[in-house]
Amino acid sequence: MGLFDFLSRLIFGSPASHDSAADVPPTAPEPSRADAAPKHNSPPPKRPSRIKNRTSSTRPVRLVPLRYVGSLVRTPQQQELTAEKPYPFASRNLNPRTGEDLGWLDLSTDGDERWLQYYSLPILKTPTDLAQFLGIPLGRLAWLTQRRHSNYRPATIRESHYHYRWITKRSGGHRLIEAPKQQLKQVQQKILSGILDRVPAHPSAHGFVAGRSILTNAQAHVGKRFLLKLDLEDFYTTVRYRRVVAIFRSLGYSREVALWLSRLTTSAVPREFVGPDSRPGWHHSLSRYALLHLPQGAPTSPALANLSAYALDVRLAGIAGAYDMDYSRYADDLTFSGEGRSIPALQEFVPLVQQIIRAERFRPNRSKRRVVRDSQRQIVAGVVVNERTNVARKDYDLLKAILHNCMREGPSSQNRYNLENFAEHLRGRIAHVTQLNPERGARLLEMYLRIDWNC
Repeated sequence: MGLFDFLSRLIFGSPASHDSAADVPPTAPEPSRADAAPKHNSPPPKRPSRIKNRTSSTRPVRLVPLRYVGSLVRTPQQQELTAEKPYPFASRNLNPRTGEDLGWLDLSTDGDERWLQYYSLPILKTPTDLAQFLGIPLGRLAWLTQRRHSNYRPATIRESHYHYRWITKRSGGHRLIEAPKQQLKQVQQKILSGILDRVPAHPSAHGFVAGRSILTNAQAHVGKRFLLKLDLEDFYTTVRYRRVVAIFRSLGYSREVALWLSRLTTSAVPREFVGPDSRPGWHHSLSRYALLHLPQGAPTSPALANLSAYALDVRLAGIAGAYDMDYSRYADDLTFSGEGRSIPALQEFVPLVQQIIRAERFRPNRSKRRVVRDSQRQIVAGVVVNERTNVARKDYDLLKAILHNCMREGPSSQNRYNLENFAEHLRGRIAHVTQLNPERGARLLEMYLRIDWNC
């Protein structure tokens, strides 16, 4: 260490940590940075730079693992074993070596009511409590968990509680939509409103969070010199059953209730399920759907995905702040932005971000990684952010052309996907444009009101 470095550290202190290591559980609320964000479309005020001059003598950056606070009530195995059946659908405990029956397992006593009360969550200990909370007979609830099937995976599509539909991605390939059938959908909506919606997401998460939107997601990046855009590959299918169990356990629920809640909110495709074109080669690509995972199409999946990414958001927000950048996440889209002084640090920043993503058991999609400077059109989740939040020109022109053709040839000529509520679909797209650019939205609404819907 040279004399200059020694004096610099003596006066200014050691360099700030490049990662957040707060002793905070993944689901504990944090002070929101979004509360201080401007309500209008202008860029946020600049903050003083915290980047120190990096020289060849600077020590290599070292990521500090996130430390969790243990919040689970541990019970000895002797306390879990009972001679009598403790509640309906309790499991037997068999010796894995000899097969000896050791008694009934009582997994309802290791919940932590402190966290349940902290989040104002319903106190549930047994499957009977859960059935009463959901307003459904216990036998029907057990049927919805697919407990009679091996690995909770149905054999046929008819036995499944989901509708399946393949859609083509704009970037190529296919995405599987797993929409729950009516009975399971009602149960999942109750779990969402009664449990998951009461647990706050990280302030950097803007997708499917009440009070946040693509607009709030984009506001932090308005007027920045550059954007760094990354994507998480297979975001929902990456979140497996064991991870969902851990989420419900961290909220304070007993193992028994956490297991049931996880089976109700995860899915595994039936064994007879095939790919979009029924080729045998699709078998390998379907393997990620064969294990219990978050289904894209279930009402509970976005909230559970946000909670599973809480530690990821904590660490990425921490390292972004250390490099004088802003960070936000909308579902699987990650965005970092900063001023020109941060650009030289991207060479070391990007590998650190990818290391954090992999450490938190997600996969970065390298094909969608981009750096966009302010001389180019900067788009964050469909919102232009170069000078102010605005709608992309091509999206505006496309919607304008659709409305124009609806006026000339009738709305049926433009309903290419046979949407039942095509009028509401167009109104929703117009409302999106109005949110970003009121003047353009007003022009589109005027065209919409001139459409003859009886054609």
